[in-house]
Amino acid sequence: MHASQGEVPEAAQKGLKTTLRKQNLFLSCQCLPEHDMTVSLPDAQGLDTRAVIASREMLNHNVMRLLLRPESGFACEPGQFISLINGDGLARSYSVANNPVRDGVIELHIRLLKGGMMSDFLREEAAPGETVTVRGPAGNCFYVSDDGRDYPIVLAGTGTGLAPLYGIVKQALAMGHNGAIQLFHGALHSNDLYLVEELLALAAGHAPLRYTPCVLHDAPGSLPGPFYVQGNIEDVVLSALPSDKAPARLFLCGAPEFVNALKRKAFLAGLASRHIFADAFLPSKPMPAAA
Repeated sequence: MHASQGEVPEAAQKGLKTTLRKQNLFLSCQCLPEHDMTVSLPDAQGLDTRAVIASREMLNHNVMRLLLRPESGFACEPGQFISLINGDGLARSYSVANNPVRDGVIELHIRLLKGGMMSDFLREEAAPGETVTVRGPAGNCFYVSDDGRDYPIVLAGTGTGLAPLYGIVKQALAMGHNGAIQLFHGALHSNDLYLVEELLALAAGHAPLRYTPCVLHDAPGSLPGPFYVQGNIEDVVLSALPSDKAPARLFLCGAPEFVNALKRKAFLAGLASRHIFADAFLPSKPMPAAA
């Protein structure tokens, strides 16, 4: 359950991931309150916040960066996800790529799909000044420093799975994390990558960070550079896991088959399951064919 007010007994959070404890989640069967508490089911936490579209920007041929300015305070950990709801009630979930409290806006990276209802709305109808609804946040895929700031971090994502990882990396650096940070972004083709120059510059300015873009199908040297590694991102990530896996944290975001496969392989390679944080991006259900 979730405690919105009152102190959660330590025993009620024993064994939970740090990210869950930070959200005041606890095990009700182990909770013997010593003081008054206000509690609710986790699904009841979501609150609707009105937000204005501040800007839209294409980051590559099919990924849009959408900045939303909440009309009231919106607290969210970089890497959590929210539901974006338009005026017709259409809702889609997206990960948050920044710290809204620090930046004053919510940053989303949205892959525009041909024939997608939300994609069509963002392409053709949404414009700066348009009002939408934000519901959330939710999810436990975010950075915490409760166990110090020197543990190694490995982050791997495909497609717009980069969005939460981008937010987590910036948050870790802002909080002074000095352990090694390795960020891997996988794409089918080199033109599916995005924010490459920004991430290369970020890595150049922060010694703990190493950024590795991975491309599956392009031939080496097909673009000037080359600036990416060719191969399967799963193999690249597994080969880069630290030799001492006990303190390491692994963050995975993207297609469900990628996330689930790498979670299993990383666990079998020696990473503790409580140190693996994952956010699988589920595809929208196709619309039924017209009669």
